[in-house]
Amino acid sequence: MNTRSVASQGRGQAERAANSKAMEVGARAGFAARGLIYVLVGALALQIAFSGGGGKQADRGGAIAEIAEKPFGVVVLWLLGIALIGMALWRLSEALFGQAGPDGDKPAKRAMAAGRFVFYGFVAYSVLSFAAGDSGSGGGSSDQQSQDVTAKALGWPGGQWIVGIGGVAIACAGIWIAVRAIMRKYHKHLKMSEMSQKVRRAVDFTGVFGGASRGAVFATAGGFAIAAAVKHNPDQSKGMDDTLRSFTQTPVGPWLLVVIALGLVAFGVFSWFNARYRKV
Repeated sequence: MNTRSVASQGRGQAERAANSKAMEVGARAGFAARGLIYVLVGALALQIAFSGGGGKQADRGGAIAEIAEKPFGVVVLWLLGIALIGMALWRLSEALFGQAGPDGDKPAKRAMAAGRFVFYGFVAYSVLSFAAGDSGSGGGSSDQQSQDVTAKALGWPGGQWIVGIGGVAIACAGIWIAVRAIMRKYHKHLKMSEMSQKVRRAVDFTGVFGGASRGAVFATAGGFAIAAAVKHNPDQSKGMDDTLRSFTQTPVGPWLLVVIALGLVAFGVFSWFNARYRKV
């Protein structure tokens, strides 16, 4: 058997693995895990809104710490981390072989899938590290991490430009997420024909409200990164927790944070709908 034949056979086996039932289960478990994290972050943000700015940190680290405090919390964290590995592997398969749908083989979509593979791989690692006893991993403050990364980047040659461009990219990503949610672009990724009218309404409510709220958080965080670049001050950069707290400093007080927090809960529920109806 020549080298080309072996390579072709290997690729065929990889494609079959990517389209296997196990990969589908992993992807759906990953959506369920993502949903749980967003529901908890939204709930923590609500606590901040109603406690006058106190409460626990409303980010992934806060959500992980909240789970760990519950009975059998460590077991749940292990399951959560394994589910996120499933999500990461599914995204990797999309990067290698394309997504489901007629336009899923486009290079841009593959590149986005590769980025999501890296992101979910990191999240899975942080969750599993926390479950294994490294409380400084998954439970770290997103605000401190953001400031540390920004400070390091600002020290590089052209650091202000790097941080500024990164901030613009994050802000644009947030706007893109919100616009796509409002336009209901997620329909093409879901098995809409399998839903009842009641379920469709729930999917659209959580998808639009949740996606727009999530996009608003990203866009605001990007704005803070731009401010950090302009002022050459890493303290201006904010993680998810401080970004959410910033919504309480608007003229409407904590009520904007209440809306955004409920939107993050909605996005978590939307993720659970994805776990059931996503085309994988």
